[in-house]
Amino acid sequence: MNPIEALKCEKLADDIANKLDITPALYNAFCSVSRKEFVPIDAHAYNLDPQPILANQWISSPLTVAKMTMALELDGVDKILEVGCGSGYQAGILSKIVRRVFTIERIEKLANEAREHFKKLNITNVHVRYDDGNNGWKNYAPYERILLSAATKQVDQRLFSQLEIGGILVAPIEQNKTQQIVKFKKESNDKITQEIVSNCFFVPLLQGRE
Repeated sequence: MNPIEALKCEKLADDIANKLDITPALYNAFCSVSRKEFVPIDAHAYNLDPQPILANQWISSPLTVAKMTMALELDGVDKILEVGCGSGYQAGILSKIVRRVFTIERIEKLANEAREHFKKLNITNVHVRYDDGNNGWKNYAPYERILLSAATKQVDQRLFSQLEIGGILVAPIEQNKTQQIVKFKKESNDKITQEIVSNCFFVPLLQGRE
């Protein structure tokens, strides 16, 4: 990353830290991942707004990325599954905190684009799968953490089955035309608790592949 880009990333991290109480690890992640790489319009890359990307999808606001990441409680976590890769920015942030990131994208051109972004940034610990995210990625389960980067009315039970006991799943849940970030904790195979984190707005989690 060139010095000008590094300064812009640091300013973005500062802007986020001025609004949210984030961990040093997350602050450093925002400093070290170029958001410009994942946003089509360079001029808007470092503001705090969501931005449009390919296939009528959106890259989340950095504040939302921060809230979702903090809700995951990633200290000491080795392996995470993300459902809804998009252009890959959230996974890029996770890659600086977690040893292995597995991310699924149902739109093939977005999955391919994300792979290219990770290659250009020399991010080697993110593994991208083109598939319906509701299926999860059973080969590498169970996961300590699962993150849904698209809104759903109900989390598919296949995803909960791939979450280890004591693990956390964070998802935007839609109810009565509003969305909230919800943190689920799998206490046992028969007990899952939940906690509302904040309001949010995400594109919907769809089934199938494109």
